[in-house]
Amino acid sequence: MGKGIKYAWCALGAAAVSLLATAAVPPPDGFRMGRNMEVLVNMLRDVSLFYVDDVDPDELLSDAAAGMTAGLDPYTVYISEEDMETFQLLTTGRYGGVGSLIRKSGDGVVFAEPYKGAPADRAGIVVGDRIVEIDGRAASGMTTEQVSSLLKGEPGTKLKMKVERFYTGDTVQMEIRREIINIPGIPYYGMVSDSVGYILNVDFTDEVSADMRNAVMALKEQGAKALILDYRNNGGGIVQEAVGILSFFLPRGTEVVSLRGRNPEEDAVFVTRNEPIDTEIPLVVLVNNASASAAEIVAGALQDMDRAVVVGRRTFGKGLVQSTRPLGYNAYLKVTTAKYYLPSGRCIQAIDYASRAEDGTLSHIPDSLITEFRTSAGRRVYDGGGVMPDVRVPAEYVSRFAYVVYGKGYIHDFVDDFMCRNRDREIVPGDFALSDADYAGFVAFMQDKDVEWESETKRLLARLKEAAEAERYMEGIDDHVAAIEASLDDDVRTGLQLYRQELTELIENEIVLRSAYNAGVVEHNVREDADVREALAVLGDPERYREMLASKDTDRK
Repeated sequence: MGKGIKYAWCALGAAAVSLLATAAVPPPDGFRMGRNMEVLVNMLRDVSLFYVDDVDPDELLSDAAAGMTAGLDPYTVYISEEDMETFQLLTTGRYGGVGSLIRKSGDGVVFAEPYKGAPADRAGIVVGDRIVEIDGRAASGMTTEQVSSLLKGEPGTKLKMKVERFYTGDTVQMEIRREIINIPGIPYYGMVSDSVGYILNVDFTDEVSADMRNAVMALKEQGAKALILDYRNNGGGIVQEAVGILSFFLPRGTEVVSLRGRNPEEDAVFVTRNEPIDTEIPLVVLVNNASASAAEIVAGALQDMDRAVVVGRRTFGKGLVQSTRPLGYNAYLKVTTAKYYLPSGRCIQAIDYASRAEDGTLSHIPDSLITEFRTSAGRRVYDGGGVMPDVRVPAEYVSRFAYVVYGKGYIHDFVDDFMCRNRDREIVPGDFALSDADYAGFVAFMQDKDVEWESETKRLLARLKEAAEAERYMEGIDDHVAAIEASLDDDVRTGLQLYRQELTELIENEIVLRSAYNAGVVEHNVREDADVREALAVLGDPERYREMLASKDTDRK
């Protein structure tokens, strides 16, 4: 046995003994815990030593950790040393690199979105520039993951690149110094009417509350008399940042969330600690099925305190709190240690987080499993599965055809050609629109493209035929089914006409991105957004707004 393997098993055994000695909460059955840990160590050792083929001890440990947490919740996971960089990016929003998204294109990798003001952007890199070489290594044939690992590195270090320019085709040599890249938690804010400000908050990383304060103050200076806070697709993050944001709109000392865990040391009550910016300004909070965790704390607390009208779709339903615990050798366990409870006393954790539709939405929850709570004004709210909005707006349908066209890169390829032909055309995010002639050009571009797709209608029809045949109904409805089938045409030409609006939006967004960065894309879309329009309607009717926040004994399931 090699010295390295011997050392690894000795260290693992020592760690097991140390864990029992230092655990904050003694296990309910110390003997069983110690017995099982010894069995686990022995099993890892014997598989590593005696299995017929060579095995990687690191992979064994990762597999064992995955199996150990599989029966718990989806958020308790083992974080290896290799995964820590990704974990730190998710929690801090920072990494060392050049500051750009990249994507695969042909056998190479191109820059997909240089961040405004980042090293790549300052070096003159634009969307579509192809990476030829990094520090002497040819990039052709590399995956995006391989290229990304070479672009990232310690802040202050330099890398040399050869880049094929998108607009000219020239290959240039450049040297870029890596920096700490801060991905903003608030990528955009602006006025969406003469008196209503809009703030997009995409995560809860470090210091996002400070960014929110700056956005609120700037919009008030621009004349905002009401605010729309957009938490759609915000997966959460640091609870303290959520509390900091709530403190801007609620009186100091207001309880906004409490944590309760098996270990009393995990229990905590969070109150707003700072003087608010404005406790009277009307607020609408936008949510959807991907609003989770800290985003649900903000939306749910403002709803429970009758401080904001919530608009959109029911949220994800993540009422669990995780802590990270060191395991040694730069590995960590992210473990659920508590549930959080909103001011009304409800926990919005989904009762069955495993039972979700493909889009992440929760299945129907029986009334018998739901408990009623009351907001400060006496409105009814419920636990058991996310925050239910005060105003429900149906989700916009996105076709499978549009997904396939975008996923195959055809949108990017068309926009590459469009930008080359319209290099001097001014693109103003708020005013830009694809013309009929432009879309006709896209239709022509797509004529020889392979788009393998099947509409959801056809899929359901096929299932109907199977069920009808099994239940012997087919003879009676065969002609009707055949007529419907004949009317459905899933060819590319039909898809380009049926889903023109969706495809146009994707094309416009890609064009605006190349001229005005991601903030320009948000500005381009926000005024035509169905949820934003509903929010403006609510804020534009002060009497309706006040009535919605007053007790009417209404349900919000």
